[in-house]
Amino acid sequence: MSTRFAFDIHARDGKARTGTIRMLRGDIRTPAFMPVGTAATVKAMKPETVRKTGADIILGNTYHLMLRPGAERVAKLGGLHQFMNWKRPILTDSGGYQVMSLSDLRKLTEKGVEFRSHIDGSKHMLTPERSMEIQRLLGSDIVMAFDECPRADRPRDEIAASMEMSMRWARRSRDGFDAGGEHAERSALFGIQQGALDEDLRKISAEKLTEIGFDGYAIGGLAVGEGQEAMFATLDFAPAQLPEDRPRYLMGVGKPDDLVGAVERGVDMFDCVLPSRSGRNGQAFTWNGPLNLRNARFAEDQAPLDERCKCDTCGTYSRAYLHHLVKSQEILGAMLMTEHNIAFYQLLMQAMRDAITEGCFAAFAADFRRDYHGSRD
Repeated sequence: MSTRFAFDIHARDGKARTGTIRMLRGDIRTPAFMPVGTAATVKAMKPETVRKTGADIILGNTYHLMLRPGAERVAKLGGLHQFMNWKRPILTDSGGYQVMSLSDLRKLTEKGVEFRSHIDGSKHMLTPERSMEIQRLLGSDIVMAFDECPRADRPRDEIAASMEMSMRWARRSRDGFDAGGEHAERSALFGIQQGALDEDLRKISAEKLTEIGFDGYAIGGLAVGEGQEAMFATLDFAPAQLPEDRPRYLMGVGKPDDLVGAVERGVDMFDCVLPSRSGRNGQAFTWNGPLNLRNARFAEDQAPLDERCKCDTCGTYSRAYLHHLVKSQEILGAMLMTEHNIAFYQLLMQAMRDAITEGCFAAFAADFRRDYHGSRD
C-alpha cells in the first residue's frame, strides 16, 4: 500500500547503507542520485528519457520556477508533475541557495530575503512561509526547509549566527509546511543542517533540527568551494550527527568520486548539475575517468564512450561521431552526452547499492578509485 513517506534500510556495510524511500508517487532506491531539473526540465533530455536511465526522482528549483513561469501559474496548470510530464517524485529546493548567491541583488533580514530577479529586476520577498507556499503550489513531494548557506571561509561567529537563523527558519518552515493542508498530508519535509566545516556548530544544528522533527535531513553548506578533502573531513562526522533512521541528503554533490566517498560515510541522497552541464560542454563521465570529447584524439575513435555503459548513446554512437557533434556544436551532441552522463550516474548508484547489499563496498570503492583516477584524458 502506498504511503506518504517511509524509509526502510535494507543493508549496511560499514557506514554505507542501502534502502528504499516509499512515497505516494513511487519508491526511491538509495543511495539515490537526483538529476537536476532546474526550470522544470533536465536540460537536453525528455522526462521519459531521464526515467529510462534509472532515475527514481528529480529535483526542481523553487527560485527559478517562482520567477518563471511562476508557482501560481504552475499550480493553475495542474502542478509541476503534470506541467513537465514527470509522474514520479520531485524534490524541490527551498530557493535559499540561489537567493544567497545573489549578493549584489538581495537584502537579508530575520524575516527572510528581499531580492531582485536576475531576469527582469523585479522585487521579491522570499521567507520560510513563502518558500513553503511555493513548493506547495508546485506540488513537490519532498519539500526543503528554507535556510541560509554561508561560505565556509567566513568567520566562525558569522557562520554560527547564520546557522542559528537557519534553525529559526527551519521551525517556521515546519509550521508553514504543516499548515499546507492536503499537500502536507501527501508530501515530506526535510530540514537542512548547517555549520560549514565546524563539528560543534553542525552538532548544534543537528540537535535543533531533530527537536523540530523532519522526515529527512540534508547536509547543506558543502561543495561550495572548500574542496573534496575538507568536504570528506566534514562528512566523517556530519551524517552521524543526524537521525540514523531517516534519509541523509548531501546537497549539490557532485563528481562520481565525491558520491562514492560520501556513500562510504553514510549519505543516502545526492543532486548535482554536473552530469548534465558537463554533457552540454563535451565532457563524458566513464568508469575510467572523465573524457573531453573536444579532444582531437577522438576524431576517428570508433569505440563507445564506455564499454560498461548500457545507455542508448553508448550502444549506438561512436566517440568519433560524438566528437564531431560536440565540435560542430550540434544540439544532438548535448542530448546524447547528457543522456550518457545521467545514465552513468544511475549505473554508479546501482553498483553501489549492489556492493552494499553484497557486503563488499570497501572493495568496490577501492576498485572504482583505481580505475576512475587511473586513466585521464
